[in-house]
Parts: sequence; C-alpha cells; structure tokens
Amino acid sequence: MEISIEPWKKLIIHEVIEYKFEDWVKQIAFSTRSSGGGIPTMQWTNGIVFSPANFPTTNSTVDEQLKGTLHWSSVSFAIKEKFEKQIVKENATINLVDVSVNEIFKELATSLKKQSKYSTANSDTPQ
Repeated sequence: MEISIEPWKKLIIHEVIEYKFEDWVKQIAFSTRSSGGGIPTMQWTNGIVFSPANFPTTNSTVDEQLKGTLHWSSVSFAIKEKFEKQIVKENATINLVDVSVNEIFKELATSLKKQSKYSTANSDTPQ
C-alpha cells in the first residue's frame, strides 16, 4: 500500500477584513446576544486572531482542492499578541483556540501581520 501526503500548495483569500481587536470582540458579543447563540470560537496564531469563511463545496471548489489550492471567500482578523483561552466582554464569552501548530495558519498570520493597519510593527501610531 502506498500512502501519499500532499500538502496544500496555495491558499487564495478573496477578501481580507481587518478589525481592531476590541471592536471585533464587541461586534461578536452583540451578534451572539442578538442571535441567542452559543459561545463563538476564534482561531489564534502567533499574534493574530482570525476567522475564515469558506466557499460552499461545489464541483469547482473540489476540483481546485484536488489540485492543491484552497479558496476562502474571506478572512477576518485582528492583532492580538497574547493568547488567552477565553475573552469575556460585553457580557459575552468568546473562546480562542491556539492553532499555531498548523503551518498554513502560521504563514497566514505572518502575511496578515505584514499588511495590518494596526500592527505596532508596521506603524508608529500607538494602538
């Protein structure tokens, strides 16, 4: 039997949406209260909190994936240097999951930090 591991070759993100972390948390808290939903979870990697949105699974997206290309319709993100398991704000709880072991997410975090409007590394303006 042959086992083949073929890593993704490319991630294409069609829209990048950046927030200030505190503003995003308030927005998520309000949305959660409004919908009466459960506890939202966001992903954290190397100083970036993010949430991807995938395209629906169609023949086209599966064909692309089989060729090694992932397509995300968007990724929302914010700078959050320090990892915390839970954020409690505005009477809402948000879980963070540290996904730093994932190579794609580490590269994504590096790329998003480079283009961030709010990263202290990219600006002389305090956050």
